[in-house]
Amino acid sequence: MKKMQRALLVWLGCLVFLAACSGGNNNPGGSNAEPAAPGNSGETPVNAETDGELPHVELIWYYGVSQVSPDQQKIEAEVNRIVEEKLNATVKLRPIDFGSYTTKLNTASAAGEKFDLVWTANWAFNYDENVKKGAFIPLDELLEQHAPETLKAIPSFTWDATKYQGEIYAVPNYQTITSRYGASIRKDLADKYGFDASTVETLEDLEPFLALVKENDPSITPLMLTGPGTKFEPFMYGFDDNGIRIGDDTFKTQILEETPEYKSFVELMHSWFEKGYINDDASTVKQIDALYNGKYASGLESAMKPGYEAEKKASNGGYDVIGIPLTEATTRRTSNITTLTAVSRTSANPERAVMLIELVNTDPELYNLLSFGIEGTHYEKLDENTVRIDPNASYRAQNWVFGNVFNGYLVEGQAPDTWEKTKALNESAFVQPTFGFSFDDTAVKAEYANVMAVKAEYEPLLMTGTVDPETYLPEYLTKLRNAGAEKVRDELQRQLDAWVAENVKS
Repeated sequence: MKKMQRALLVWLGCLVFLAACSGGNNNPGGSNAEPAAPGNSGETPVNAETDGELPHVELIWYYGVSQVSPDQQKIEAEVNRIVEEKLNATVKLRPIDFGSYTTKLNTASAAGEKFDLVWTANWAFNYDENVKKGAFIPLDELLEQHAPETLKAIPSFTWDATKYQGEIYAVPNYQTITSRYGASIRKDLADKYGFDASTVETLEDLEPFLALVKENDPSITPLMLTGPGTKFEPFMYGFDDNGIRIGDDTFKTQILEETPEYKSFVELMHSWFEKGYINDDASTVKQIDALYNGKYASGLESAMKPGYEAEKKASNGGYDVIGIPLTEATTRRTSNITTLTAVSRTSANPERAVMLIELVNTDPELYNLLSFGIEGTHYEKLDENTVRIDPNASYRAQNWVFGNVFNGYLVEGQAPDTWEKTKALNESAFVQPTFGFSFDDTAVKAEYANVMAVKAEYEPLLMTGTVDPETYLPEYLTKLRNAGAEKVRDELQRQLDAWVAENVKS
C-alpha cells in the first residue's frame, strides 16, 4: 500500500512539474519573444472556444504614402482606440514615402527587423521577389481561420494572382483590377487654349497640347514624368507582360526592348524632352508629390477607372483633369497585384496580424480613418457616402494602400455609382490569355538579377527621354544580351509553353 502511495505522489509531482514548464513559455506578446513559425504563433485562435481574452499584443505596420503627414500620431491614436477594443491589440503605424519605400523596406527585411504587416506591390517592394526570398509567410490557413469575410469579398482569380507555388502570400487591397492606359490633362489649361481632348487617340496626338503649354505657360511643365514610374506599357502597343503579341495563339515571347514599338516609344519621349515638354529632372524624380502640385499640365496614366478624374483632382492640388484613355480595359496578373498587404516572416503574432487585415477590410470606420483621416479635421462629409478632402489638410494617405476600397467613401466629384461601375469593369475587362502565369526565375537567377540591374540603370533614362536612343538604345540592348536576357527569355518561353499546354484550351 505504501509503495502505491509513493508511486502516486511521484506521478502527481511529475504532472505539476510539466504543467509549470508548459505555462512558463506561453509569452507570445512578450518583448523577448522570438518570431513564431508561420501559422503557429502560440495565440489562441479568435474562433476557438476559450474562457479568457486574447493576450494584448503590439503590431507594427509598414506602408507607403505620398508624404508622411504631421497628424500621423493623431491618426494612430484613433486607430488604436478601435483596434484595442476589438482585437486587444495596438498598432504602430510606420508610413514611408513611396520614393524611398523600396530601399528602406529591403534594408529592414534583409536585416531581419521584426514587424508584422507590410505593404507590397508589383511596382514597389516587389511582391514576387520578396515571396521568393522568403520575406512573407503563406496565409491560406490563417485567412480561412481569421479573415473569412475578406477571403469571400475578393474574386477567386485575384487570389490566384497572388499565389506562388500554389499558396497565397499577401492579401490584395481590392480596388480596380484593370489596366487602362492613357493620359490626363489639366482641364483649366485645355479650356484656356481651346484644346479638344477628344482629338487625342494615340500618345503622339498629345503633342499639340504640350506645345501650347510650352508656348503660353513657360512656368508649367507640359508633361511630368518620373524615372521609376515611367514605363513602356506593353498593352498600349499590343503586347502582354510576357512579351507576347495580343492575339498570337502561338504564345511566342520576345524581348520587348528589341521590338520596333519600344524603339518608337523612346524616340518619341526623347523628342519631347528635347523640345522642353518633359521636366528636366524626370530620370531622377521618384514620385510626384506636393512640390509639383499645379506645376505640370499632363501625365501618363496606367489605371484609368470610373471616378478617376475626381481622385486625380484630390491629389493634384485641386485642379480638375480630363482623362484620355488610349486603350481598352484589360485585366492581367500584374493589375491584380498592384497593392497588397503581407505578413512578415519576422512577425511574432501572425494570427493577430491577419485579424487586423480582416478588421480593416470589414470595419468601414477603421478603413476610412486610415484612408481619409478625421472628419472635420481632414475632410468633411457631403452626404452619407461622399467626402470633400481638404487640399491643405495635414493628413494624406491613399485609400488603395489599406484594404477594400469598396468599403470606403467616395470623394467629391465621383458619381454615386462609381463603385458599382468599377466592379462591373472588373468583371467585363479583357482577360489576357496568360493571366495566372507567373515566371519562376530559379533556373536563371543570376541572369535574371543581372538583367534587372541593367534595366534599372537604363530605363529611367530612356523612358523619360533624357538620353538619345540612337546612342543609348543599342548600348542598352548589348548590355541586356551580355547580362543573359536571351537565356531568361528562353526559360520564360519554356515555362510558358508548359503552362499553355496545361491551362489554355486549343
